[in-house]
Amino acid sequence: MNRVRLLAFNPVLHVLDYRVPEGMAVEPGSMVIAPLGPRQILGIVWEAERLPADEVPEQKLRALLEVLPVPPLSAPLRRLIEWTADYYCAALPSVARMALSSTAALRGGGTMTEYRLSGTEPARLTPQRLAALDALHGEQATIRDLAALASVSEGVLRGMVSAGMLEPITVDLDRPYPLPNPRHAAPKLSADQAAAATRFVAAVESGGFAPFLLDGVTGSGKTECYFEAIAAAIDAGQQVLVLLPEIALTENFLRRFEARFGVPPVLWHSSLKSTERRRAWRAIASGQARVVVGARSALFLPYARLGLVVVDEAHEVSFKQDDGVRYNARDVAVIRARFEAVPVILASATPALESLQLAEAGVYEKIDLPDRFGGAKMPTIEVVDLRVEQPERGRWLAPRLVAEMKARLERGEQSLLFLNRRGYAPLTLCRHCGYRFQCPNCTAWLVEHRLSRRMACHHCGHETPTPEVCPECHTPDCLVACGPGVERIADEVAELLPEARVALATSDTLNSPEKIGAFVASAEEGLIDVIIGTQLVTKGYHFPELTLVGVVDADLGLEGGDLRAGERTYQQVAQVAGRAGRGSKPGEVLIQTRHPEAAVIVALAAGDRDAFYAAEAEARRDAGAPPFGRWAAIIVSSEDEAEARDAARAIGGTRPQLDDVAILGPASAPMSLLRGRYRYRLLINARRSAQLQDVIRAWLGALEFPQGVRVNVDIDPYSFV
Repeated sequence: MNRVRLLAFNPVLHVLDYRVPEGMAVEPGSMVIAPLGPRQILGIVWEAERLPADEVPEQKLRALLEVLPVPPLSAPLRRLIEWTADYYCAALPSVARMALSSTAALRGGGTMTEYRLSGTEPARLTPQRLAALDALHGEQATIRDLAALASVSEGVLRGMVSAGMLEPITVDLDRPYPLPNPRHAAPKLSADQAAAATRFVAAVESGGFAPFLLDGVTGSGKTECYFEAIAAAIDAGQQVLVLLPEIALTENFLRRFEARFGVPPVLWHSSLKSTERRRAWRAIASGQARVVVGARSALFLPYARLGLVVVDEAHEVSFKQDDGVRYNARDVAVIRARFEAVPVILASATPALESLQLAEAGVYEKIDLPDRFGGAKMPTIEVVDLRVEQPERGRWLAPRLVAEMKARLERGEQSLLFLNRRGYAPLTLCRHCGYRFQCPNCTAWLVEHRLSRRMACHHCGHETPTPEVCPECHTPDCLVACGPGVERIADEVAELLPEARVALATSDTLNSPEKIGAFVASAEEGLIDVIIGTQLVTKGYHFPELTLVGVVDADLGLEGGDLRAGERTYQQVAQVAGRAGRGSKPGEVLIQTRHPEAAVIVALAAGDRDAFYAAEAEARRDAGAPPFGRWAAIIVSSEDEAEARDAARAIGGTRPQLDDVAILGPASAPMSLLRGRYRYRLLINARRSAQLQDVIRAWLGALEFPQGVRVNVDIDPYSFV
């Protein structure tokens, strides 16, 4: 090759041609450094025929500068990048960048210096050094990473190095990870589990693309089944990717994995330190990292010998990314498995309707686990009609739920209260003048957090201290909290059951792996009587003494403009209900609702999942909604409201007139202001036969927009705000 085409990470020039200097070896997928004007840029060598560009005369080509010392991106990964960009109407470099998520890893190995506490403490400590000592116990990292962990300046830590409080440690950048042992602690499986595991193992051993839907009730032992497939892949010298919907689930999963295979898996998520990301990326690219557990971004890593993909809790909405490249990791995982020609297992107790339809059509092979492991029974479910069984004035828990919690407390058993609303109250207003606390950057109320004494927006992160007086009329002691959040429920439980040991489980309180690990250990050791949590506690946890689940407000998820509200409410409540009675003791679930006649509540009470999904499928078919039709959204935003409105109208005014595509809008988005940008939306409903992406690209490609306007396309949207 004397000339190559480069996929360049440049916001204007995405595709560039270069000359290959004599003696330099490059191939498709090679990562290189190339000149661009006076600068040097990173690029990936791509097949020329797959990247259209203007032909540049040979004599005008500039030479590549360097080939980076990492394995080239494989052909299956390059095809995945192309497919993702095409399907989700995203820029190819934006997708490719997700495969290069640790640029530090692109350089060769070597050593670096990290620091840890030495155990030496001077007689006098500044407040900053004292805070660092508390925060850095057991930590080892670079000065920059330690400063971020301790929330102090790098200067404070360098002073601690000089004082001997931090000691330097020389670290091998590419030190290998311990290898998992597939025969470390092989489990005893039930007959159903053994049949499922045998099928998975056979698929791994024979190779080839094989998509499975593992549909098992909560507590049926789905994890143990796909662990056997992981063991088979390890035996075959292959790598395994396990996707989890959120970091909060990793701590529990790590413990189960280490108990089965003797060592923890390799982690990949956004909270890793930069040095950890670098080490993991290089181990994955070399094939040394055998099992990788991560959030959705782990999907695009450059695995050298991928042999199996697992998507746990595959129904979870968290797998859909709602900014940047708006992809669904569950669906892209299946496509990656297809390009890599390996099996993929989607595991869930409440699969997405799309997955069930693909199984019914024979695209996925469905494996059922209908019973809980070890003879444990599914919990009984009862509905508490809040119109009849009203809580006491100023309270949110019905008398029957309180009585059952007291009974559990007396028996030494645990209860869980679920409310998917963080903070103390979703709205705070002034009883004197009616002023409501609203985010200055978003169309959203500020949520009161009494534990941190702040009011926060859960959309943009804006925070302000809770004031002593009304900002509008300046009246003191006039602020009223409206509605409950988990903190308010915790206060109510403390009043009703003062002897109970209560734990709050939300992303505010469990915001690190260490805190999550401590929470799980306390619950398993019986040091917690009542757990009060958001969706963080709906899945993945196994507490044998937890026998009561109370759903505080089952109607909450049915509000708003979510077109999948019924399905998501069913999944969420069914998952949290599945936390009850997982041990030898029977479980009970009480669902508080003001709409007991709603189809989703009736289905939950009857335990009739099939009837609910059948009715949901029929409603979707009538509406031409997924999986029977296609949805896409176009979101227009700008810091100038008139500019956003005019751009949206320009898009709406040039809409294509097609028989198999219906276009609704533009209209002001339900959240019309988000992070300081005014927003308008168009919703597209298309038949499955429509070439939806081609229609959108041709439509938007013919338009030009002001520099301050952003136009984002969301294929298969899950968010409608």
